[in-house]
Amino acid sequence: MNSVALFGFVTVRRQVRRQLYVALARFLLTAVLLSAPATTTGLRAEVRALPLPRFVSLKASSANLRVGPGTGYDIEWVMTRPGIPLEIYQQYDNWRRVRAWEETTGWIYGPLLSGRRTGIVAPWTKDNVALRKKATVDSPVIAWLEPRVRVKLTRCDGKWCAVASGSTSGFVKQTDLWGVYPGEVL
Repeated sequence: MNSVALFGFVTVRRQVRRQLYVALARFLLTAVLLSAPATTTGLRAEVRALPLPRFVSLKASSANLRVGPGTGYDIEWVMTRPGIPLEIYQQYDNWRRVRAWEETTGWIYGPLLSGRRTGIVAPWTKDNVALRKKATVDSPVIAWLEPRVRVKLTRCDGKWCAVASGSTSGFVKQTDLWGVYPGEVL
């Protein structure tokens, strides 16, 4: 018999060599997976950055506006009107800093917002706004909308927006709405 084998040195060398091979295989496999394109590994290749500022609407029936981007920050406001337009002007991770038409600001969790566009009728005035049949000044008035009424925005051409309020729909001058930028095309 071999004297080295009696003390188990050969067996220990084999175990150490096997462990080194396993560690090397794990390292190589990890390196290959990390260097593979994201589409190969099933991950999203890129996150599309949306422009700032931009308008969105509140999706949730109740949402906390916080003083900072996280649940550890104090709640300053609770928003309870789903569908109201909000302007995002800053973002951090999944948190969005928003401004409402009455200048209320705070941080809100992004998934509570929707890309569906809505508007508020002229909250800065006391005069009613004409809802017209067509997108022209001389078109007949279908209804008079009171200030601060929420409307759904269907499309805007930069001057006029097609809106719906309940079962009534028509056109409003874009400058008479909060929730769409002057000249913005939807």
